Amino acid sequence: MNRNKSIEQIRDTQEWDILIIGGGATGLGCAVDAASRSCKTLLLEKYDFAKGTSSRATKLVHGGVRYLAQGNIRLVKEALHERGRLLKNAPHVCHKLAFVVPFYNHWQKWYYWCGLWFYEFLSGKLRLGKTKFLSKKGTLRNLPGLAADKLTGGVLYFDGQFDDSRLAINLAQTATEQGATVINYFSVTGFIKDGKRIKGIIAKDETTGETIEINTKVVINATGVFADEVLQMAEGNNKQTIAPSQGIHLVVAKKFFEGIAGLMVPKTDDGRVLFAIPWHDKLLLGTTDTPIENISTEPKALKEEIDFIIQHFNRYASANITYKDVQSVFVGLRPLAKSGDKKRTAVMPRGHHIEILPSGLIHVTGGKWTTYRSMAEHAVDKAIEYSGLKKTACKTKELKIHGYKNDAENSHLSIYGSDAAAIKKSMEHNISLSEKIHANYPYTKAEAKWFVQNEMAITVEDILARRIRLLFLDAKAAIEAAPVVANIMASELNKNEQWIEEQINNFKNLATGYLLK
Repeated sequence: MNRNKSIEQIRDTQEWDILIIGGGATGLGCAVDAASRSCKTLLLEKYDFAKGTSSRATKLVHGGVRYLAQGNIRLVKEALHERGRLLKNAPHVCHKLAFVVPFYNHWQKWYYWCGLWFYEFLSGKLRLGKTKFLSKKGTLRNLPGLAADKLTGGVLYFDGQFDDSRLAINLAQTATEQGATVINYFSVTGFIKDGKRIKGIIAKDETTGETIEINTKVVINATGVFADEVLQMAEGNNKQTIAPSQGIHLVVAKKFFEGIAGLMVPKTDDGRVLFAIPWHDKLLLGTTDTPIENISTEPKALKEEIDFIIQHFNRYASANITYKDVQSVFVGLRPLAKSGDKKRTAVMPRGHHIEILPSGLIHVTGGKWTTYRSMAEHAVDKAIEYSGLKKTACKTKELKIHGYKNDAENSHLSIYGSDAAAIKKSMEHNISLSEKIHANYPYTKAEAKWFVQNEMAITVEDILARRIRLLFLDAKAAIEAAPVVANIMASELNKNEQWIEEQINNFKNLATGYLLK
């Protein structure tokens, strides 16, 4: 991907078939889908790809055990089938993971097993493994960090795990390979209309301030929690279709809960599930479900949310954690579709909703990472129908995602899939590129250079938060690595010392919010 080339394509194209606003999971999925159907496709993202919710998930590709308990079988079945497709199409960035649900009495044993057996059954031919009982000894063998007091046994089942922002970058690359034009740091500031119908947009390059008018047959609004802002701009009203909900995650050292499986606590005090999951050699704990009113690109964890996760984790773990053990806290906002008069976001459905507004805007709300592909399929179907484009069958069920590689590298580079070979080759040609950007982590200068040259990274945050996940894994280490990354980027982007200093300071201010005070 090349940002300058994308800008040239925007200027050279008289009219697009489909223009997508939003570079998160849904928008990128739409770009892949539309381009693979030979539609002339443009995607604009105001910030960086997956800057918002799509980089802040619980890192699970799953059907949602909790939704099954709520009776939402249709959503669970759809998500489980999408889970299977994603693991097949992007094995370099997605994999199956065993989970254990501990039980403490006879009733729980059969209740959890029946529910998880049905969960497996709904997967059909795309199931990942057999659900089975574990003895107390077997449970502790899988989860040696689990407190043994009153434990009777456990139920083992399988789900999917992934790296969300890495998948997002791969989707952007896939969309480009299919013929789409995608670009980050390009915002939509207004709509061009013929009467009441949208015929184009006014866009602004956030890096230069330049504005440009872009014509299109149809616009898809895939901006997640910001969808109502775009809706209101297009429709000229104050309609609200989003009920935003906040979920936080804590990251601690893996030593606090060693094991070969993840822990799933099926019912917390607020009726959610709690996960303790191995991720990038750390332990990820989450999540919460807190209704919010103010939407931000950098939402903050509430003290009561942090306490909630720590207290629940400590109930089940043999080694308790405190604030000082948390290496990073990150927060995501769920773009839940408003559902009647329901007030509690925890019980709101996670399905998606797509409608064609009077202006012709295709408005997408709700959904989850696991179902991004099916959401995109439905949105593009609507866009093609509305605009009168040639009807073409969706091709993404079997489409391999950029980086596809079944035989993983035996290193941290495996997450780059087929791109790992090029990164390794650059280190062989220039030994200095094999130097680490931080002594405690495996990430190299070669990777930082690769992200600038091939993945449209233009800020230190782009690299340390989303191209690699150091900000989400260890905020303090990310701050320490920022000067090294800034200098590499400056060399690639022809930036001066002032730019380097600004990038370091900007990132430090941002990363401080990921540390517990």
